[in-house]
Amino acid sequence: MTIYFNGSFMPLEQAKVPVLDRGFIFGDGVYEVIPVYSRRAFRLREHLARLQHSLDGIQLPNPHTADEWVAILTGLIARNAPQDQYLYLHITRGVAPRDHAFPNPPVTPTVFAMSNPLVHPPAALLQSGVACITAQDNRWLRCDIKAIALLPNVLLRQSAVAAGCAEAILIRDDSFLTEGAAS
Repeated sequence: MTIYFNGSFMPLEQAKVPVLDRGFIFGDGVYEVIPVYSRRAFRLREHLARLQHSLDGIQLPNPHTADEWVAILTGLIARNAPQDQYLYLHITRGVAPRDHAFPNPPVTPTVFAMSNPLVHPPAALLQSGVACITAQDNRWLRCDIKAIALLPNVLLRQSAVAAGCAEAILIRDDSFLTEGAAS
């Protein structure tokens, strides 16, 4: 698998994240997921706008212009085999001494993007559906920011798996369905 990491395309095995990266220490970063069908990113500009919204929400300048992102992601798609794939982008505030406040002066963000095969569910599963549980949505209240700190999602999804189900459907305020823990 070829990935993009801090300005270069490389094999996944070559990428190394420093332990003082704020994404590793604090979860100080955002992500975006973009489906790719027939080697074309689906609604790419809309996904880049959502990425920008998340970056703005944590006051992290975008390390690339929209056109630069298009070139990077098009290059990533071309370097990976599947016709249908999904792109995962991960941007952190970068490497800095441990301090809850933003680094001043700012440091260079860490930028990571990878491609994985997009697995389509079998037709029978689309007809029959899957078992799910409902769970209280206990995540932070800024889910409009696609923050990389997903521990509540991990725990909620694991509760579904432990119950023999495929997913946890999240409910907030006893009446508002928000989304699935991982879907």
